[in-house]
Amino acid sequence: MGMPHWLALFGLILAAWIMLFVLAVPDDMRALSRLYGAEFWKSLCVVTLDGAGYVNAVAMWALMSAAMMLPTALPAFATYDDIGRQTEVRFAALVAGYAVVWIGFSVIAAAVQMALFGLEMISAIGDSQSLWLSAGLLLGAGLYQFSPIKEACLSKCRQPLTFFMSHWDEGPWRNGLRLGLVCIGCCWALMLLAFVGGVMNLAFMGMATLIMVLEKMQDVGRYLTRPLGVVLIFGAVALMLRAV
Repeated sequence: MGMPHWLALFGLILAAWIMLFVLAVPDDMRALSRLYGAEFWKSLCVVTLDGAGYVNAVAMWALMSAAMMLPTALPAFATYDDIGRQTEVRFAALVAGYAVVWIGFSVIAAAVQMALFGLEMISAIGDSQSLWLSAGLLLGAGLYQFSPIKEACLSKCRQPLTFFMSHWDEGPWRNGLRLGLVCIGCCWALMLLAFVGGVMNLAFMGMATLIMVLEKMQDVGRYLTRPLGVVLIFGAVALMLRAV
């Protein structure tokens, strides 16, 4: 764990969280935004989503993905590093492949954010302005917790040795791509709950990261996934009742 590539990886995770801390919108300012709307941010001369544009939105999601998803993949990275140490495997290529997939996710998530902002369903800082949107996201994420796709992806994340040995001959780059796709299969619905909890909301990001780390643990995750789905579905129903 003291090797340079591990120090670089941990440094990247730490740097991502520090940047999120610097850029995060405080809860009191979020409350004022909900009270006064978009004009609140314009009055403070803050560059928001409408002014920052799509490229900055992609960068924001990429930063969130690095901070939240890299920690969930550490056990898989460690497994690959252990079995590849004797063959001089390129660890950086594995992480790069993983990162490329999540950058692709960031491109899509930013487009969704821009579309929702254009429809006035989220605020300039990415918080949901619609109970129906929040309920729909919670319901979708809750139902996905019970889906065969989620279970299949989680099983691969929980058994990284079996996963990598099945595709070892493909090399670190393609294994990184595969791992990234599997992680997206596990976590995309939970990541999109950022529109409910607040994009760039540190409390949400910290809680979501912890949940996703625990879900991928063999002994703990199987007791978490479906109960979490029940909680999310009940949350969705509660919001629907408020909206009618």
